[in-house]
Parts: sequence; C-alpha cells; structure tokens
Amino acid sequence: MTARGRCGSGDVALAVPGAGGAEPAPGAGGAEPAAAAAADSPVLAARPGRAEGAEATALEALRVPDALSARVPAEQRGAGRDDVRLLVSRGRAVTHHAFRELPEQLRAGDVLVVNTSMTLPAAVNGRVGGERVVVHFSTRGADGRWAVELRAPRGAGVTGPRPGGPAGAVVRLPGGRALVLEEPLGPAAGARLWWARVPERVPELLRRYGRPIRYGYTDRDQPLSAYRTVFAVDSADGSGSAEMPSAARPFTVPLVAELVRRGLLFAPLSLHTGVASAEAHEPPYPERFAVPAATAWLVNAVRAAGSGRVVAVGTTAVRALESAVGADGVVRPAEGWTDLVVTPQRGVRVVDGLLTGLHEPQASHLLMLEAVAGREALRRGYEAALQERYLWHEFGDVHLILPDEERNAPDCFSNEW
Repeated sequence: MTARGRCGSGDVALAVPGAGGAEPAPGAGGAEPAAAAAADSPVLAARPGRAEGAEATALEALRVPDALSARVPAEQRGAGRDDVRLLVSRGRAVTHHAFRELPEQLRAGDVLVVNTSMTLPAAVNGRVGGERVVVHFSTRGADGRWAVELRAPRGAGVTGPRPGGPAGAVVRLPGGRALVLEEPLGPAAGARLWWARVPERVPELLRRYGRPIRYGYTDRDQPLSAYRTVFAVDSADGSGSAEMPSAARPFTVPLVAELVRRGLLFAPLSLHTGVASAEAHEPPYPERFAVPAATAWLVNAVRAAGSGRVVAVGTTAVRALESAVGADGVVRPAEGWTDLVVTPQRGVRVVDGLLTGLHEPQASHLLMLEAVAGREALRRGYEAALQERYLWHEFGDVHLILPDEERNAPDCFSNEW
C-alpha cells in the first residue's frame, strides 16, 4: 500500500511502514478478492484471560466503566442523531470535536466508503418445549438455512446467553411456524450459532413479529428506525443486517449534503452483519458482502490520482472493501461470502482511514483498528476517550482514525525519506 504526498506540483508515492508487504489473507492471494462463497471512572485493570489461541488486542488492560455505555440514542439525550462527540486520531495526536465538525476534519477528494445494509428486526420470541427463548436471526445461508442464536429472556426486554442446540431441537415461532436446529457453526462444544431449517418468507416473519436485537446496557426497546442509518437501502431479497452498521448512525441528510458540497465522495457497498454476542469476544463469522463495480472504480481512481484518502465508515466497510482487493492493491467488483479477519499482521491494502464506534477492549474489531492506526496511536486514542468520558456502543460517540500525514510526508528539501 502507498500513501501520496506532494512536493510543489508533483506527486510522490511513499511506502507506509507496516501497511504493505503483508501476506495475503487465506483466499486472497494474487489479484483475486478475499471473498469466499459499573465503576464511574476509567480504570486500568487486569482482564480475564482470553480464549486459547486468540490474538491479543492493544487494549486488553483497559476497562470501560458501565457509566460510559450509551443507553439511549443520541436524539433522546441531545439535539439529534449527530449530537455525539468525535474523537480524532491523526497518527498519535488526539483531538476532540463534535460530530457536526466532521466536514472540517476531512478534505475535498476524500472518499467515504459506506455500508448500505438495512438493519432487520431480527429478534423473535419462541419456545423450545416449555422453555421461552428469543431467537436472533443472524445470517441467511446460500442453501436457504439461517444461522440463529437462541437467547434466554431476562426480563425488561433483555436477554442472556443460552447453550445452543441440540441438533433436531424444534423452536416454535409466532404464527404457527417453527424452525429446526441442524448443526452448529464451528465446533459443537459451546457453539452459540446454529444452522437451522426455517419457514419460508423469513423476512415477512421478521417484519410481522420481529424487533431489533437489544443488549443489556441499553435502557429500553427502541423503534426499528433508531437502528437504521441514512445510507440503508432495501435489498431485493429482504436480506439485511442482524445488527446495525452503527458507525454511520450519526450521519444526517444535511451533513451528507454538506460533505458533498465540500467535494467529498461517497462509495456504497454492502455487508450484512451477523449477530455479535455481548458476552463473547470472538472473531466475526463469514458474512455476505457486495462491492459494486462503481465503488471499485472510484476507490481505484482516487488512489491512483493521489487526490484523496479512502476512509471506511465502520469496520463492516473495511471488511467488505478489503475482501475485494487483491495483493496487487487493485479493488475489483466482488460479492459472496467473506471470512476475512483484518489483523495488524495482515494489514490493510486500500483503507487509509476509518470512522468507527468505540469498542470493548477485548473485541476482535480492535485488531482491525490497530491494523489501520497502529498500536500506540490506538492506545492513546482509547485512553483519551476514557479520560474525556466518551460514550461506548452503538448509540455512543465515534472515533475518526486518519494517517499522520506530516510524519508520512516527504522532506522536499532533502534527498532522504
């Protein structure tokens, strides 16, 4: 991967340390895409051990107090969706802004890559024998089955973990329908997601009986509109995301119009997110994605011209876009399933910056953030977020990660780089 700098009127390509020369992810070799079918103050404390073989994140020692969980949408605690704070990391430097100041943090020619996946009302009540459960519909498979997670109701709309399975279990659903659990995703021991044979017209079932997936740190149920972004569009087959691509939530129509007026570009793609357990910090499962030809062309053109930066809006946009780029750094139209996990070792090939929410210190997403920002920059950003009491989770504040351009810029008065 290269970064572009300017001396006078000429373009100079610079190698970015740590961003190039990474080995292709499995399935991403050559020029082919990587797709395959309650404290009140910040605390540094020891965290429970991670699963054997799991990669350490840069922030394992950080602890996020419960008080910093955003419990309601921004428009219910402030003046609107965009009434959240914006933490900006430029290299290791950190500054603090309102999200409405985003246009001042970007520049003409930058391209914002956005996920257009629509959030589904993916939680439906059910019963296994006499046991009440909540079914989280995660992902529709190519064979028509759905990956589902069964959760235990805890009252007040909150659910807790429940063992998955067993194979053959019948889950009765509203409207006289039922699903049958068939096999776990991954090893059977402790599997929470299972492939299930489901009734026809699942999108219709969700529209009629479903509600948005909600986790225990929120105060109450919210309407589906609270979980949809300004970029979301319906898909022809009713597919969508089990959970909101939340980095784009603060965007409003007026803000998008202002960004366009200032010369910024938007590149749409889709990645339908599955469920993410609030209790388990695990790598993401394979997810369906599509990078259209127009988006591939625009990203390639911006990079070739050196006229702007490629800024992904959300980790889902990173995963989808990086799944469509080969080892040669060229983005190609792609769709299907991606099992790509972006880590510091793999690196990023086309993404220069990232707008994202604030993640739990052991979340696997932080490996992706470290791949974009670098470990020290990420650590400084999160320590600043804790000190300034930023809010976490899907209704919380956001973090803009940009390259340190002064550090990466060429010295035009020296022969050394």
